[in-house]
Amino acid sequence: MFVSYTFVSSPVLCVDTTAYKFDLVWPSLRVLARSSPSDKYVLVTGIINSKLSKNREVVAVTGDGTNDAPALKAADVGFAMGIAGTDVAKNASDIILTDDNFTSIVKACMWGRNVYDSISKFLQFQLTVNVVAVMLCFIGSCAHGASPLRAVPMLWVNLIMDTFASLALATEPPTTDLLNRKPYGRTKPLISRTMLKNIIGHSVYQMVVMLIILFYGQTLFKLDEASYDTDDPTTHGTILFNAFVWMQIFNEINSRKCHGERNVFKGIFNNYIFVGVIVGTTCAQIVLIQFGGHAFSTKGLNWYEWLICVAIGAFELIWGQVVASIPKTIIPSGMRLGTQPFTQEEATQARMLWMRSLKRVQHQIRVANAFKRAGHERHRRLSLLAEDGERKQSVNRSKTSLNKSNDKMADSNV
Repeated sequence: MFVSYTFVSSPVLCVDTTAYKFDLVWPSLRVLARSSPSDKYVLVTGIINSKLSKNREVVAVTGDGTNDAPALKAADVGFAMGIAGTDVAKNASDIILTDDNFTSIVKACMWGRNVYDSISKFLQFQLTVNVVAVMLCFIGSCAHGASPLRAVPMLWVNLIMDTFASLALATEPPTTDLLNRKPYGRTKPLISRTMLKNIIGHSVYQMVVMLIILFYGQTLFKLDEASYDTDDPTTHGTILFNAFVWMQIFNEINSRKCHGERNVFKGIFNNYIFVGVIVGTTCAQIVLIQFGGHAFSTKGLNWYEWLICVAIGAFELIWGQVVASIPKTIIPSGMRLGTQPFTQEEATQARMLWMRSLKRVQHQIRVANAFKRAGHERHRRLSLLAEDGERKQSVNRSKTSLNKSNDKMADSNV
């Protein structure tokens, strides 16, 4: 295959930069000689506004000088040099290469894709938990007049869902496999069809299990009373809560992969935080169930009930393989969420809201520090007053003892 290369000097590019003639030049352009800052800017904006391809081109620019700032600012991604680069170029760029090494761009791409995947994993897990918890509480409240999950167990579920899950799923180290995938498009949905398939599939399994335990658990486990018959902790309510948590623990392992991968255990021991969160959550769940009592609305379970709850949760791994076998095309493409990119006005408003929130937090921190300093100052003054009072009392005591000794000496002389 023959590939033609074009070497263009900057005056040729600047003579006529209409979109039509520009599109005739730039696909085969490899070197732009004797270019001025305006030529670089024209090249970047021309490729961005090009109509040759169906999708808009994504342009990255590297630079280190002040003259490169306009092109760095106009590009989708601007790379500035951290050592040789000027402050103007750094401020106009999106990413700064601290070691001035171009191989760091590969690491930046790998980490960027890893961050994107971490957000997708967390969203996939959290939305599944939210859907099941909300539907379960709604159906249980409508059927029996009370939520199947009490207040304190719900707080524990929220702790698993928000804090521990974010630590576990957002700390996955990047791998070279991320570079084998095609880059994400600018309009790629934040919640893809594969993620929706996983969310719906696991939500259906969990809802079916929870409704069976809710309505038929008393008969299946041969229990004396149901959770909705009394306000005291019951075995029925504890089994319901325990099975729900174990399904989330194993679904958290499933959520490590969000692109249809089957081996959810690949590289799991490379993330010590994930392993620690899973082990810690498991140990805490055992303690809460067996020793929580009235504080956590739980009642100790026997080995058979524990076996059933853990088996229900472990079946999430098998069910994950079943869901992975279902093609994502069963989800209509219109159900993808987050396909519309932000406009410049929306991005500006979001940036202003972020800065306003940051300033508000900084103001609150200053107020808290002021109160803290005032408290320390008041404590210091009280300490000084107390020391001064003790000093005066000691002086008075010494004077009194001295006067008594003088009086005794005077009496003895008389």
